[in-house]
Amino acid sequence: MSATLRVAEKELSGFFSTPTAYIFFAAFLVAVLFDFFWVETFFARNIADVRPMFAVMPLLLIFLSSAITMRLWSEERRAGTLEILLTAPVTSLRLVLGKFVACLGLVAIALVLTLPIPLCVSLMGGLDWGPVLGGYVAALFLAAAYLAIGLFVSARSENQIVSLIVSSLICSAFYLIGSGALTDLVGNRGAEWLQLIATGARFESITRGVIDLRDLYYYLSLVGVFLALNVHAIEKLRWAGNPARGAHRRWAAITGLLCVNLVAANVPLHAFTNARADITRGHVYSISDATRSYLAQLREPLLIRGYFSAKTHPLLAPLVPRLRDLIKEYEIAGNGRVRVEFVDPHDDAEVEREAGEKYGIRPVPFQTASKYQASVVNSYFDVLVQYGDQFETLGFRDLIDIKAQSETDVQVNLRNPEYDITRAIKKVIQSYQGADNLFVNLPKVTFTGYLTPDDQLPDTLRKVRAELNAALKEYQQKAGDKLVIRFEDPDAGDGSLAKRLREQYGFRPMTTSILDSRRFWFYMVLEADGKLVQIPLPEELDSGDIKRGLQAAFKRFSRGFLKTVAIYAPKAGPDMSRFGIPSQDEKHYSALRDRLAQDYELVDTDLKSGAVPEQADFLLVLSPENLDDRQVFAVDQFLMRGGSVLIAGSPYKINMRGSLTATKVPTGLEDWLKHDGISLEDSIVLDPRNTAFPVPVQRNLGGFVINEAQLVDYPYFSDLRTDGLDQKSGLLTGIEQLTMNWASPIKVAADKLDGRRLIRLLTSSAKSWVSDDTNIQPDFQSFGPLGFAAQGQRGARDIGVVVEGQFDSYFKDKPSPLIKEKDKAQKDKKTDEKPKETQIDRVIERSPDSGRIILISSATFMSDEILDLVSSTMGTRYRTPVQLIENAVDWSLEDRGLLAIRGRAEFAHTLPPLERSGQMFWEYTTYALVLAGLVVVWFLYRVRRRRAEHTFAAWLNVGEAKAKGGAEA
Repeated sequence: MSATLRVAEKELSGFFSTPTAYIFFAAFLVAVLFDFFWVETFFARNIADVRPMFAVMPLLLIFLSSAITMRLWSEERRAGTLEILLTAPVTSLRLVLGKFVACLGLVAIALVLTLPIPLCVSLMGGLDWGPVLGGYVAALFLAAAYLAIGLFVSARSENQIVSLIVSSLICSAFYLIGSGALTDLVGNRGAEWLQLIATGARFESITRGVIDLRDLYYYLSLVGVFLALNVHAIEKLRWAGNPARGAHRRWAAITGLLCVNLVAANVPLHAFTNARADITRGHVYSISDATRSYLAQLREPLLIRGYFSAKTHPLLAPLVPRLRDLIKEYEIAGNGRVRVEFVDPHDDAEVEREAGEKYGIRPVPFQTASKYQASVVNSYFDVLVQYGDQFETLGFRDLIDIKAQSETDVQVNLRNPEYDITRAIKKVIQSYQGADNLFVNLPKVTFTGYLTPDDQLPDTLRKVRAELNAALKEYQQKAGDKLVIRFEDPDAGDGSLAKRLREQYGFRPMTTSILDSRRFWFYMVLEADGKLVQIPLPEELDSGDIKRGLQAAFKRFSRGFLKTVAIYAPKAGPDMSRFGIPSQDEKHYSALRDRLAQDYELVDTDLKSGAVPEQADFLLVLSPENLDDRQVFAVDQFLMRGGSVLIAGSPYKINMRGSLTATKVPTGLEDWLKHDGISLEDSIVLDPRNTAFPVPVQRNLGGFVINEAQLVDYPYFSDLRTDGLDQKSGLLTGIEQLTMNWASPIKVAADKLDGRRLIRLLTSSAKSWVSDDTNIQPDFQSFGPLGFAAQGQRGARDIGVVVEGQFDSYFKDKPSPLIKEKDKAQKDKKTDEKPKETQIDRVIERSPDSGRIILISSATFMSDEILDLVSSTMGTRYRTPVQLIENAVDWSLEDRGLLAIRGRAEFAHTLPPLERSGQMFWEYTTYALVLAGLVVVWFLYRVRRRRAEHTFAAWLNVGEAKAKGGAEA
């Protein structure tokens, strides 16, 4: 080892004693920086990562490694110093290893000098250091392979230029063999084999943040093969001019066997899929515990089948192996309960017919273009998940994410395949669970009915009581000892039970009319594991409704059933549902609806009946406007039942046609929210940290006015980062940036919270301010770059909060609005005619602890129009607001599994908004740090050289003194 290090030190001294090393460093760093900031346009990408730097690294390392190694043996032969080395008491292996270590050290220094790039990126925005570490590890191993090739070529050539060219060609061949130019000529299987041989494909795998033993060994095998060939080449030079002997043939045989074994070991090692380390933040490329918990619920075999065409779009082809590997992980984690298949429908007409007829999977035409022609390829890129007779399909639109920097620069990557596949698994499991399986995953539950005796109930409720008994008897037979049934009369005894019900649950005696003196009780609750669910009295008092209400309550305790989300949103135009034409949301929330429909049953409600549909588990109120008492009562009583309500609304309605204006429109929930300790203020938040927005502006050209859209910084579009996003509750899992548009500040009255928990979910920056001006069109001539006057006190404003705990009803000690309207109608008619249907004055006055209000003070931040606008400015499909709503539903319904997986999406911060001066500051700071690093390397070498010179001079002085003393003697 000491001899190897001495050889390495000698080579490094040779590099640094001349300008050679510094020329290599300067050329390499200039190429990296130019590509990162200018070719890849880092600031235009708006993503806080360093992938562009590592994307070009394989090509740069080819030329850097070839340039470093071209002279190591060729120069020795040209200068005539090779014979001295070969006759020195150092083995050929140590000579080769010494030169290899010196070259690798030189490349390592060059890579270290690029560290200012990720350091500056991390200071600008959150950076996942896992892929960065993986990128440097991959670069070092790839460089080692290229250096070994270059050393071998240099040993076989006497000319440096020839060595440079040949080694560059060989390294380029290893890199290009896995490129799209060749893989497009073969199918998926052939492409996978070519990528296994190629150096570039394995390099990309490691730079994702997954260090795989198979990839590392591949590079080490290349290093071993070419270093062994290098040693053999040096030994042949020792034998030059001597007759062939048996030892020479043994050297050749041993070298050949060693090379074959090193290469062949890649084949069995390829089967070890678990020998890897996922170093990304959140371990996004590994099967999560949440996915394993869903697989543990399987009672029958689950089929996951991948439909992948051999000929597909070049941007989709590299994603197929990654998707295959992930699906195989499901098979391993399923412990025999998951079956995995991969098929190419083009190879089997029967498979293609089944895919189309049974599963609705059809090929998608992709347009491709090469240097020779443009063509259309019909390709499959689908995943089928089947459980029993239920199935879900995932197409390429569900699996990939596209980011377009320009018409020619398009990046395609897998979005979050584990989440998509696990979501499909969850849905087929839930769909497969029918009513007969209702109690399979149900814990022991207790049904308690607080009912007045039959002879004191109204006639209609007597029938309901009988139907309730019949339904409970039916469920008792199916559930066995998992269901306990109890009935209690609150008026029996000393009245302590009635008092406790009123204080604990807010229950009070019911009546059919304000003028009716008869009072009775008819409340039902279901309780298990400390959780309580109140079962609503059905709107239509028949057996179907009472059974649906019971079944909905049971499902809230059982795993394996789809939950139901009720959605209120103002409709555009008249109600055409009676003609079979679905009504459209006024603000068009189709992206939100489509996404929620993948995981939940959706039911629309206008709340005008005074009740939320009984099967609803979550209520989503979008852009409420002028809600009446019946609608407010429906929201209130859903909360009193322990439900979760998400309200996305604002006191203003935004008009984006022509100039931007805001119109004040009451939500109808002002008093109700204020009663619960929160309120929306009559103003809008403006934030200097904002997202660009295409604002309509006018240009006056000598009296001729031109209307055009300009992309400008718009303060009404608050750009929320980690400091404005709650990081503790878990509701914002996976959300690192959010744009909130035209949001109103939320005022919290701490004295009215009454011990309820408050979560400040979304907060504007500390420099934001508010304005009640309805003119939201920017005026840059009057107010400069912001376009608006920064007036009033600056400070962070709450624009999203969560309040959870036990609530008192807004209608406590008040008659139900339903009864008031009925009595008013009867009085107006002035008739003794009995109403056709019985209305019950049923007001729940207190909620259980599971009650929850989520208030977000923007009515448009998840509308289709805003999502499309922000997507166009960011160059990618912007769906973060939709993810926020998904998170809120999962979090509220305590389905934390999918929430955890969704948060494992590949981590990538967007950059904070920077002016051109800010961009230049960070760019030139990076240049300065890189230059400073180069100066430090030069300085350290000079210091080391001076020490070596002093040591050598001292050694000479000691030698002269000894010689002089000996002469005097």
